Amino acid sequence: MKEAMIQAAWTEAETESTAASVASAQTLQLARRYQVLIADDEPIIREGIRDALDWEALGMEVACEAEDGEEALELAVQFGIDILLVDMNMPFLNGIDLIRRLQDECPDCRCLIISGHDEFAYAQEAVRLGVEDYILKPVDAERLHAALMRLKQRMDEERRRTAYVKQAADQIERNIPLLRQRFCLEWLEGRAEGKDLTEQLAFLRLPPDPPVQIGVVRWPAAEARQSLMRENDRQLFLFAVENIIGELLGDLPHVLFRDPNGLIGFCLWQAAPEELDCTIEQQISACLNIAVHAHVEQNTGALEDVPSAYRLCRELIYGEARLSPLVRRARQIIHEGYADRELTLESLASRLQVSSVYLSRVLKKELNDTFVTLVTHARIRKAVQLLDSTSLPIHSIAERVGYDTQHYFSTAFKKVMGISPAQYRKDGGTGQSASADRV
Repeated sequence: MKEAMIQAAWTEAETESTAASVASAQTLQLARRYQVLIADDEPIIREGIRDALDWEALGMEVACEAEDGEEALELAVQFGIDILLVDMNMPFLNGIDLIRRLQDECPDCRCLIISGHDEFAYAQEAVRLGVEDYILKPVDAERLHAALMRLKQRMDEERRRTAYVKQAADQIERNIPLLRQRFCLEWLEGRAEGKDLTEQLAFLRLPPDPPVQIGVVRWPAAEARQSLMRENDRQLFLFAVENIIGELLGDLPHVLFRDPNGLIGFCLWQAAPEELDCTIEQQISACLNIAVHAHVEQNTGALEDVPSAYRLCRELIYGEARLSPLVRRARQIIHEGYADRELTLESLASRLQVSSVYLSRVLKKELNDTFVTLVTHARIRKAVQLLDSTSLPIHSIAERVGYDTQHYFSTAFKKVMGISPAQYRKDGGTGQSASADRV
């Protein structure tokens, strides 16, 4: 899965441009000459090595020389030495001990031993320390040149590989939002089943827990076959819709994605403010003058259950298409004005410029609920949220959701939830009572 997402990032982000950037980075890297330090206690040896080779042709430069091990260690760290040519027998710090110290203080430095001792113990320890080559004195220029050429080829290859990996990592980092969108779409559509979801969430730096809410926004006009809208305009509107949703979600941890048909979905790892679906519809209508359907579904299942929540959300949003604009508007007004004690069937019908008899009939036909039931459920839903999230006394909650008395509120609450508000709170709220699903 991870490899597929990485490949997608490269494909979507103009691979040719990226390849050019990698090549440019590699060229700059390879253009820098390797810095060489010659460490030997005999000046004539150091001079002979320095003068024996065409360092520029090797892509190298003798940056400094040292006559003992301690000086060599200090200079290697100071100059960021790439290659150390070191004698085994030097004052203060011998070659083997110097190499050991460099592994800690200058781990990228490559070492090549030049020694007057053809001893197996030296060679064995040199191999264990990862020394690149072991050359005996007197130094043969051709052999030293060949050893350095082999070393340069290995280091050049490593530089190229490092530059490519860094560029790939940078490219992936820039495309993390795209990778998240692709992953969430595949996950919610059930195409990520059987794969390590936890690993993918970690790779994309998303929370390890399942989203607490799944949302879907649908723009029916964009799906109509008779639509005369140009594809460019359709894409611009969808992009604008995504931007508005993103602004409304703000800093809440979320991922927005779009399926090939233009349906916009989102995963929320922190609960959004109530009535988010209504807010989305209103904001998009006000800003873009288009009508969209939005629905947000709570998710309480495990990671593997997220696709089921998304399917339910999608089914409900397509079910919205069967509702008339009148019913949708009536339901929206009820969701917004449930706390208004003056909200009646007659006042709602007057606001919608239809008769109360007709409004009652279409509500029952399309929603299979009466006006009173819709208002009651809206009020109880809000009451449940307040009972779960606040310590307000029950009489205050009753007033906030539109009831004149605590007794009337408690009666309505028990009728819908099966228990009284006081018992609901005592039981620990939604975490302890399945009755909360009724609203």
